[in-house]
Amino acid sequence: MPSNAGTTRLVIVESPAKAKTISGYLGPGYVVEASFGHVRDLPRNAADVPAKYKGEPWARLGVDVDNGFHALYVVSPDRKQQISKLVKLAKEVDEIFLATDEDREGEAIAWHLVETLKPKVPVKRMVFHEITKPAIQAAVANPREIDRDLVDAQEARRILDRLYGYEVSPVLWKKVMPKLSAGRVQSVATRIVVERERQRMAFRTAEYWDILATLAVAKPGEGPRTFNATLVALNGDRIATGKDFEPTTGRVRAGAGVVHLDEGGARGLAARLADQPFTVTRVEEKPYRRRPYAPFITSTLQQEAARKMRFSSQQTMRTAQRLYENGYITYMRTDSVNLSETAIAAARRQIVELYGERSVPPEPRRYTGKVKNAQEAHEAIRPAGDNFRTPGEVAKELSAEEFKLYELIWRRTIASQMTDAVGSSVSVRIRAVSSAQEEADFGATGKTITDPGFLRAYVESSDDENAEAEDAERRLPTLVKDQPLTADELAAQGHHTQPPSRYTEASLVKALEELGIGRPSTYASIMQTIQDRGYVVKRGQAMIPSFLAFAVIGLMERHYPRLIDYDFTASMENELDEIAGGDHAAVDFLTSFYFGSTNGTGDQAIAHAGGLKKLVTENLSEIDARSVNSIPLFTDDEGREVVVRVGRYGPYLQRALPGSASGSGSASASGEGEGEGEEGGSQGDRAPIPEGLAPDELTPEKVHELFLGGGGERKLGDDPSTGEPIVLKSGRFGPYVASGERKSSLLRSQTPDSLTLEQALQLLRLPRLIGVAPDGAEVVANNGRYGPYVKRGDEFRSLDSEDKMFTVTLDEALALLAAPKTRQRRAAAPPLREMGNDPLTEKPLVIKDGRFGPYVTDGEFNASLRRGQTPEELTLEQASEMLAEKRAKGPAPKKKAAPAKKTTAAKKTAAKKTTAAKKTTAAKKTTAKKAAPKKATSTPNE
Repeated sequence: MPSNAGTTRLVIVESPAKAKTISGYLGPGYVVEASFGHVRDLPRNAADVPAKYKGEPWARLGVDVDNGFHALYVVSPDRKQQISKLVKLAKEVDEIFLATDEDREGEAIAWHLVETLKPKVPVKRMVFHEITKPAIQAAVANPREIDRDLVDAQEARRILDRLYGYEVSPVLWKKVMPKLSAGRVQSVATRIVVERERQRMAFRTAEYWDILATLAVAKPGEGPRTFNATLVALNGDRIATGKDFEPTTGRVRAGAGVVHLDEGGARGLAARLADQPFTVTRVEEKPYRRRPYAPFITSTLQQEAARKMRFSSQQTMRTAQRLYENGYITYMRTDSVNLSETAIAAARRQIVELYGERSVPPEPRRYTGKVKNAQEAHEAIRPAGDNFRTPGEVAKELSAEEFKLYELIWRRTIASQMTDAVGSSVSVRIRAVSSAQEEADFGATGKTITDPGFLRAYVESSDDENAEAEDAERRLPTLVKDQPLTADELAAQGHHTQPPSRYTEASLVKALEELGIGRPSTYASIMQTIQDRGYVVKRGQAMIPSFLAFAVIGLMERHYPRLIDYDFTASMENELDEIAGGDHAAVDFLTSFYFGSTNGTGDQAIAHAGGLKKLVTENLSEIDARSVNSIPLFTDDEGREVVVRVGRYGPYLQRALPGSASGSGSASASGEGEGEGEEGGSQGDRAPIPEGLAPDELTPEKVHELFLGGGGERKLGDDPSTGEPIVLKSGRFGPYVASGERKSSLLRSQTPDSLTLEQALQLLRLPRLIGVAPDGAEVVANNGRYGPYVKRGDEFRSLDSEDKMFTVTLDEALALLAAPKTRQRRAAAPPLREMGNDPLTEKPLVIKDGRFGPYVTDGEFNASLRRGQTPEELTLEQASEMLAEKRAKGPAPKKKAAPAKKTTAAKKTAAKKTTAAKKTTAAKKTTAKKAAPKKATSTPNE
């Protein structure tokens, strides 16, 4: 597109990739250059503050709160070279076009560029939602002015986050641990994850049973001959299902009015129903219709990419950014489900070409978003251009990651303009009367899809991996009322209630969106921040809060509940949206939040409390550091309260000694930091918590096991031959007994609770000398990696039981050793359970029985089942998480060869140098302490 004759224009975009693409669409006379994102920001630390402001009392914040919340912006050090280049270019052109992104962040970057470059030539703002030649040409032809309302909203958000982070984070430094951070959205996101883990910790499983009947029709017509039906009622009362149990007690909910079958009851009823006639009592058929899903917005794209391709939020947004900058999709940060008329026409044309005219509805589909304050003027995420390119047409141009995401976006967009999926659903009730005259009602449902419609192009996934897919059919025989049936099989089925699933990045983004917290441009960074800060760790797709997160959220809930209140945080987002719309003044909003003035803006609860500043300073002395850093677990059988302490070296368990106060702590409230409360220390046992152990895995059984190896080991008695105490401990590979220098692991048949002193003495005598062979070689019995065995020299033979190690005689051992060694390998024991494919790797998972108990494996990595887990109850999600944790740790590092020993002279020389260096360093530190002003050097992260 040619510019005006003799006119040179500078177009500033955010990234070099975007600059390269756009420059190809503009003719001569245009210079396209990148700003590399934000060019200015609030000072990151004291070193960033210009010299003339260093003495100002507000310099630490970077915001003059007493002067209209004036922000101190500094050019980022890594942007100074690029800014110099842009300043030079700005002096050589006749006009400047600011082509940053079309959202608030992009608007703010455009404003910062003007403030930084101070151009002497006209400046215009050009916006576009896709990087295609027509869109870029239209943007150049229709520029506008910078929208100051959008800039004010972004600036208010930035200042708000700075105030929140810089005022609340120091509280965490003093009362929990140094270098922690708090944030307006990150703290709320962390609270959501912590609350879910608390639910899992409080959860108590319940067992319930029902009966699965395989029923057959006598004369099959259409459909299958047999189908499955589940027991739903007995004598008119509903059979209990998982939803009928209290999650915190495992008991049936009061007033549920259900029949709770146990194993005996279910098996007995199944036996009484055997050979009894079954009759159809009700058949209800209804039409089935499913409308297409709306096109993608930022949050739904992240959710589906996580479900279908296991992408993290950051991975999804990085990939989408590349697709956008290279002209493949529209702008990827949006909360609008709208499609332009051009896009709708393109989608409908392509549907006709690929699926036929019957797949296009008579009228275009238009969607209304559910996101609060969605900017409906924007578009949803879709393929770029007036004619969509199919995945096949772009496959060779994209990386594997980019292709997967493009295909996902293309399919969702196309499906959104297709016809409904239609069919029929049928619900059937069947009754049988047992030999004891019990009326048992069974239920079955079916679904048949007669026209898949949009499902040909796209099927949405679910956060529940066991959920049935939208396009799945369940076909039943053609059934009518009073039709007789026979039971081919009646199987009693046991079930266990499951705790609520942990959040994934996808479901956490969904939760934030439903609460009205965060915006499209922030979701990915929130997910990353809470992980970078150590508040959340990922195991597979699951997000697990750390005990540090429990301490931080506990402090906030007790002392600053409004700051992590969901409605309050959402209301702040709404007010920022009102500022963007020109309906509120940013200064009034910030004043109300920080100082507490009540002038119709800001949150009234914060305002009446005197504002954020007063809230975090006046209440500081009331915060008991010891109590904050204590997370109660339970009271054990001996009446001792067990808590998790968050210490400076990591979390650990503590339980009070009998008769003493616990550990919730009554340390001095004025104590600064966790350390002070900890050092004040109440009396009691301590035990370390192994790295990677999730909070909900600290069951009473697991805690008991950990205390065995952490200062609370159990003394079994004294060795009569040596007088040394024999103690039971817990180690990396499970429980073991120790006495002096001797140690021995428990056998597979032994448990810590039932181990006797006699058994411990037997273990400590291994390897057991059985006797001496005729050739003078010692014959011993021992326990090894592959089980019990006898040995003479280099000859080994397995024993068929662990007890034989203590009873086998010399003659028996010699007979075993004289027998020829069986070269044929023993057949591998069959797995305890086949679980299906790992959702992360697609490898088949099985549970096997090993020397140290059952474990789950994918053939490459193994993970032992944790205390309290059984092969029958372990879910596929839990197994996938356990193996993902193993993969993340990688193979064990190889031992390095020990370095050659230094000579004594060399050691003495090195020691002298070290001593001298330490003295010099100490002297420097002393000098530095005297010279340095008393200011915090840590920088909280908003």
